Amino acid sequence: MTTDRFVEPSPTPLALLLLGRDADPNSETGVECPGDLPAASDPGLVERARAAKAALGDRVFILGHHYQRDEVIQFADVTGDSFKLARDAAARPDAPYIVFCGVHFMAESADILTGDDQAVILPDMAAGCSMADMAAINQVEDAWDVMADAGITDVTIPITYMNSTAAIKAFTGRNNGAVCTSSNAKRALEWAFEQGQKIFFLPDQHLGRNTAVLELGLSLDDCVNYDPYKPGGGLTAEQLQNAKMILWKGHCSVHGRFTAESVADVRDRVPGVNVLVHPECQHEVVLAADLIGSTEFIIKTIEAAPSGSAWAIGTELNLVKRLALAHPDKQIVFLDKTVCFCSTMNRIDLPHLVWSLESLVEGRVVNRITVDPDVAHWAKVALDRMLALPGVGATPRD
Repeated sequence: MTTDRFVEPSPTPLALLLLGRDADPNSETGVECPGDLPAASDPGLVERARAAKAALGDRVFILGHHYQRDEVIQFADVTGDSFKLARDAAARPDAPYIVFCGVHFMAESADILTGDDQAVILPDMAAGCSMADMAAINQVEDAWDVMADAGITDVTIPITYMNSTAAIKAFTGRNNGAVCTSSNAKRALEWAFEQGQKIFFLPDQHLGRNTAVLELGLSLDDCVNYDPYKPGGGLTAEQLQNAKMILWKGHCSVHGRFTAESVADVRDRVPGVNVLVHPECQHEVVLAADLIGSTEFIIKTIEAAPSGSAWAIGTELNLVKRLALAHPDKQIVFLDKTVCFCSTMNRIDLPHLVWSLESLVEGRVVNRITVDPDVAHWAKVALDRMLALPGVGATPRD
C-alpha cells in the first residue's frame, strides 16, 4: 500500500473562486456583510480573534460546522453537524451571543431553539445553502396545491431534511409532518408511514430515495421526482396517486457531484480501499459504496478503523482533509479527483469571524438571524416531532 496519507485534489476554476467578498447569486441570501472586514492577508487575524473571544468570555458561544475551514474551526467551542450544533446552542441559555460558523438555515434553527434574549449571529450573510435554496416556500405551497388537486394531501405526510429553510420546516409542521436528519431519516420515514400512506420528502431527493429504497425496502418505482420548474411538477395525477415517495427535485451541490465512476476509479487506484459516502450522494454511488452514513457516522467510522486501513470518503473536502491529518496511521483519500469544497460554507472565513467578534466587543450585534415568530412556532413543532424519534446510524453494505 502506498504511504501517501492524503492526496490533494486538483483545483477547478470554481474552487479557485475568492470566497467571502462578492455576493453569490446561488447562495440562500446572496448579500454582502455590512461594515469593514479585516484583510484576509492580515497576519494579526489569529491573535485578533483570540483577543476578541477572550474579551467576550462566556458571553459568546462559537459553533463550528464540520465543513468549516481550519482557520475558523480552531475557534469553535463545539463542532458538529447542523442539528447537533443547534441543540448545543440551546443548551447554553446563559450565552447572550451565539456565533454560528455554518450556513443560513443552520443559524435559523439555532434561533428557533434558543431564547429570545440570545442573538444568533452568522459571520457572513451570504453563507447560504444551495440545497435549501432549491425549495422556496412558494414553490412548496404550489406543489401542495397540486397534490390537493390529485386528492392525496389527506394521506401524505411531509418530511423535510434539516437542510431546509425555517419556512419549509414551518410548512412541514403546519401539515402534520416532521424534520429529519441524515442519521434518523429511516425512523422519520417509518413514523410518517405510520401516519399516512405517502411521504412528500424535501428538499434532497437523494437522501429520500436512498433511505426509502435501501432502508425501508421500497422500490425505485415507488419514488417519483417533483420538479418545481415543470407544470404540475412534471407528474400526472395518476403518478402522484400511485407513488409512495414524492421526492422534491433538490440535491447537495457537493455530494451530488460524486459518481459511480468515481468509486470505480478509486478502487483501481487504492488497493483494498473502503468507500464511505454520505446518503446525500446519488443512488448509484451509494450502491457502489461499502458504507453509507451521516457526517457524524463518517467521523466515528474513521476513528474506529484499524491502523493501516485505506478509505475513500465521499463528503466535503475540508472534513476529509481534517480526518486525514488526524489519522496519519490510515490512508484517507478524497473520493473525487477534483476539489469539492462547499463554496457557501467556505464563505465563513477568518476575516468575517474576526469582524463579527470585534463588533460584539464594541457592543454592536451584526448579522443577527431572526425567524418570524409564527414561522418559528411551526418549525419548532416539526423539530419537536423529530426529537421524539430515536436516531439511526448508517447502512453498511455487503
